[in-house]
Amino acid sequence: MSIEVSTRLKFLREKHGLSQRELAKRAGVTNSTISLIEQNRVSPSVSSLKKVLEGLPMTLAEFFTFDVAQPAPSPFFDKADMPDIGGEGIAFFLVGHGLNNRNMTMLREIYAAGSDTGQDMLQHEGQECGVVIRGEIELTVGEQSRVLKAGDGYYFDSKEPHRFRNVGDAEAEVVSTNSQPNF
Repeated sequence: MSIEVSTRLKFLREKHGLSQRELAKRAGVTNSTISLIEQNRVSPSVSSLKKVLEGLPMTLAEFFTFDVAQPAPSPFFDKADMPDIGGEGIAFFLVGHGLNNRNMTMLREIYAAGSDTGQDMLQHEGQECGVVIRGEIELTVGEQSRVLKAGDGYYFDSKEPHRFRNVGDAEAEVVSTNSQPNF
């Protein structure tokens, strides 16, 4: 079975506001049948697919010829849509995860008291900039170092060795962007 059948069935079911259980009930098949088709784990026979489509109702010809319009990606990202790609006392919440052709990396960074990006200085392609939202962050870029507080910002070439460290007693937060979509 092609992925197209599973995608089309799920799209139509959701478009009609039906749960898998409701479509199964209408079509006279088991809930697991709908689930397995949508997961692309079973290839339905023509007669089985025809029976499932009666629950919509739709003919086989209509099923294979309608245009599955992909919804435009949302420009909005809830907290739950931003995966944490950090670690060891630092959370990096990535804005725009899953977007194709992303041209930059935007992060909401949370540093636990005393945390840092490591003894080894970071270096990578692009330019980066950011603003400290709360707390105190010591930023070292090359041979220069400065403690930035809420409202202070930075902008530098990411090829320069750099390191971030929370020198305060409380959590610190930074919003940053990098011109390269590294994540």
